Amino acid sequence: MEDRIYNVLFLCTGNSARSIMAEVLLSTMGQGRFRAFSAGSHPADAVHPLAIEQVRATGYPIDQLRCKSWDEFGTPDAPHMDFIFTVCDKAAGETCPYWPGRPISAHWGFEDPAAFAGTDAEKRAVFQKIFRQILARMNVFASLPLHMLERNAIQAELTAIGKAPV
Repeated sequence: MEDRIYNVLFLCTGNSARSIMAEVLLSTMGQGRFRAFSAGSHPADAVHPLAIEQVRATGYPIDQLRCKSWDEFGTPDAPHMDFIFTVCDKAAGETCPYWPGRPISAHWGFEDPAAFAGTDAEKRAVFQKIFRQILARMNVFASLPLHMLERNAIQAELTAIGKAPV
């Protein structure tokens, strides 16, 4: 059994909802196999309150959550990333910074719950739906035998996860 810890970065535009929820879910579900991070191309001022509401039950330290620029992860002293996932279509279409070390990347698009307009109950329901969708993909990803797969096989698996219906 390999003891390697994989660094994973989830990217979105605002880094206030989807990428934050992905970071928390992989951090808590990964059972020490993953160090998850999130960032945005144009980070919001604060994590969305409904995203915080969704992740609160995971036990993850909520006070550590903040919106971050993806520039923080392109510096020489930043953690080396093994995997990078875009979780929104807008970020997937942007020109990303150079990531050293050739991380494996994939696009796992999710609807933006922060952009939904409706009643508080409707907004909460959309956040719950997106949280469950991210949870489903994190379950599949966290169960992959990464230490046994070679790079091209991992890339194919990650692309398939992103294309699977949610």
